[in-house]
Amino acid sequence: MIPAMPATAATSRQTSVAALRFGRLAAMGAVTVLILIAGVWGSWGTAQHVMLTKGRESGTIKVTGCARETCSGPFTPGSAGARARGRVVIERGVAVRRGETYAVVVKPGTDEVVRSGPAGVLNAWVPLGGALLLASVVAAGGLRLSRLAWLLAASGLILLTATFLTL
Repeated sequence: MIPAMPATAATSRQTSVAALRFGRLAAMGAVTVLILIAGVWGSWGTAQHVMLTKGRESGTIKVTGCARETCSGPFTPGSAGARARGRVVIERGVAVRRGETYAVVVKPGTDEVVRSGPAGVLNAWVPLGGALLLASVVAAGGLRLSRLAWLLAASGLILLTATFLTL
């Protein structure tokens, strides 16, 4: 009989490879989750006003002038408890044009407004769409999870395309 070989070199190498693989998966998983959390965090600042409209002032704004980053105009109330304002400010984007009228919600305690309705909801979640696309690259390259990567990429692409078509 041949005595059993001592399990030193082969076993320790397998252990270190497994530890490195686990470390890579843990690090890339943490990066993916962090990217998605940042996308939700970036979106929620605007999305909360658009999605949770109970008790908020809503109405319309007719854009009369635009500066470099903002546009402004008079606010016409459309909900009970809303008051008319001579000038409110909306963030200037590709879908805000001078002379147009938009349905908006007033941010509490300010004269800032955000778009409401389906266009406002989709526009508010654009940072999450970008985060989904970025997380798909990390999931594919770092985690080697191609199905998850395709799911994240498709979700981000659908969200961004729907936003583009709605605005």
